[in-house]
Amino acid sequence: MFEAVIFDMDGLLIDSEPFWRTAEKEVFGSLGVDVTAELALQTSRMTTKEVTEYWYRLKPWEHKSLPEVEQAVIQQVGQLIERDGVIMPGVITTLLFFKRTGYKIGLATNAPDILVSKVLRKLNIEHYFNTTVSSDAVDKGKPSPDVYLKTALMLNVSPVNCIAFEDSASGIQAAIAAGMKVIAVPDKSEFDDIGFETADIKISSLNDFCEAHLQFLNRKSVKIIS
Repeated sequence: MFEAVIFDMDGLLIDSEPFWRTAEKEVFGSLGVDVTAELALQTSRMTTKEVTEYWYRLKPWEHKSLPEVEQAVIQQVGQLIERDGVIMPGVITTLLFFKRTGYKIGLATNAPDILVSKVLRKLNIEHYFNTTVSSDAVDKGKPSPDVYLKTALMLNVSPVNCIAFEDSASGIQAAIAAGMKVIAVPDKSEFDDIGFETADIKISSLNDFCEAHLQFLNRKSVKIIS
């Protein structure tokens, strides 16, 4: 029986992916790094620390430390969130459903802690969450399962009794590795990508989530255990 639901953040709760692209292009570009769209795809699901290290390896810069550059990216993303952040369709309805049905609700993200608080305040949804875990709290970000395992621990729920909502292939990989059932909510441009086929359920939007999906996962869980 499922007891908890855990949400990713960027791209699932808030349309923040463009903010990261903008900030990385401007910050790393100012250091002489050519942040092409093709290369940026490879960094889009990394932690900010991992992204900074990636671009530094590709084209080392001088005069600024990696932590300084990382914080510059985070600061700019934070400003964009506060100014332009928009909640994704179906977020409130889905959170209300799980709150009313007695589920514990967590958040597990590769974003740093400071941005988690900014997003939840901007969207006015902080009161729905029993716990939030960022990449700051674990050794490795997604696709490692660390952030999901930590969130389940904080919720005092076994990972096998958790459902994860994810919008990325690396996030799905992390949740599955943690032993959770996964509902994928890909961007429409990625909906048919093979990386989403390992999810238990795939929907176009949180607006499409319904109780039938939960019933399906419960039946699937019982089948696996037996």
